[in-house]
Amino acid sequence: MIKDNDREILIQYRLNQSAQTIGEVSKLIEADLLNVAVNRIYYGIFYSLTALALRYEYQSSKHFQLMGWFNQNFIKTSLIEVKYGKILRDAFKNRSDGDYAPFILFEKDDVLDMQSDMIDFIGRIESF
Repeated sequence: MIKDNDREILIQYRLNQSAQTIGEVSKLIEADLLNVAVNRIYYGIFYSLTALALRYEYQSSKHFQLMGWFNQNFIKTSLIEVKYGKILRDAFKNRSDGDYAPFILFEKDDVLDMQSDMIDFIGRIESF
């Protein structure tokens, strides 16, 4: 069990990680490292989602469990708009494809759209 003060520190740490990832993604796109950028886009979203889970005292080391918790408690209850569930699913799929599937190459315009979605997602979680 995490103490309240430690929880706040960890939440802020995760939010800082997500903000830092936004800058990393910009640099990766500029360097034309698009598959790596797609990976970092997912993790920027993941870090902010982890902060939200900590706020609600939910913990899981499994990405699918965390995604399911988010969908069940925030998307299906309309606390957070449906589009954010789609952004999360798409980011996870794109990261998985980029990391594990052969011959996956992302187009720069698509990665820029993914980056925009990541920034939107992180902002929505922070405002929540």
